[in-house]
Amino acid sequence: MNFATLDLNLLRVLDALFREGSTVKAASGLAMSQSAVSGALSRLRHALGDQLFIRQGNRLVATDYAAGIEAGLREELERLEALLAPQAVFDPQTAKGTFRIAASDFFAELLMPPLADLLQKSAPHLRAQLVDLVPTDYVTSLERRNADIALIPDLPLPEWVNREPLFYSPFYVIAREGHPVTAGLGEGMEMPMDVFCALHHVLFSPEGNLAAMGDAALHRVGKSRQVAMTVPVFSGVCRAVSESDLIALVPAQLASKVADTFRLRVFEPPMKIDPALIIGIWHKRSDNTPMANWMRKQVFTLMKALD
Repeated sequence: MNFATLDLNLLRVLDALFREGSTVKAASGLAMSQSAVSGALSRLRHALGDQLFIRQGNRLVATDYAAGIEAGLREELERLEALLAPQAVFDPQTAKGTFRIAASDFFAELLMPPLADLLQKSAPHLRAQLVDLVPTDYVTSLERRNADIALIPDLPLPEWVNREPLFYSPFYVIAREGHPVTAGLGEGMEMPMDVFCALHHVLFSPEGNLAAMGDAALHRVGKSRQVAMTVPVFSGVCRAVSESDLIALVPAQLASKVADTFRLRVFEPPMKIDPALIIGIWHKRSDNTPMANWMRKQVFTLMKALD
């Protein structure tokens, strides 16, 4: 028998013949004609190389070969039925599983603490993992199931990736408390352009790039800045600023969150920088997966509160 060419619908007919012992009754149960069932039995005999049933009066009696596969066939059909049945209603209180979020360490500060509190209260058996966001590999991480969602700046995506806008992130300038040059500036004031350009900067860049959105905004007004250091994580940017006379442009939500922790002062930048739109992306294959769908909703609701 060549299983690759076997019509699996024939196995339903075989199971019905086991149950009913009659082509007429099997046909009625399957909503088929008797001739169609007889034709299916003929194909099964040919495919399996056995008579399968012998007529004994008005009843079909299974051959020894057929009797030997009856119980196993029924178990496999029941297993397939269970596998393909609609999934049970998702209950976060009892559900177990792991949900992976690919994102920068920005979200370690702004997402993971409230998500931890939410999961402890609403879904105590679910596990959330924040995994490294590879800047050139957002989409592949979803395709290879290394992440369930990724939180990224808006960009073009393949058609099999879904997206949801979450929040706009403006930029603030941060400097350490007691910085000799910024000491005379009031909290929240716009940093003068000459000060901004004269001071040395820390730049967040996982790839080690020496320019970013702030540099493009400066270029539009004919200015430039001095990047003294690049760091691949936002926590490192904030730490470097807090312990030196370097300054940095960071997302406004992050600056507000960590200013007290790192003893930072926060200022408006001297040039217009379009806020970055942060989106959540996921593979369309998990659109209707109960746990993934529930977790996406929780994460996205927490993130939209940052707008």
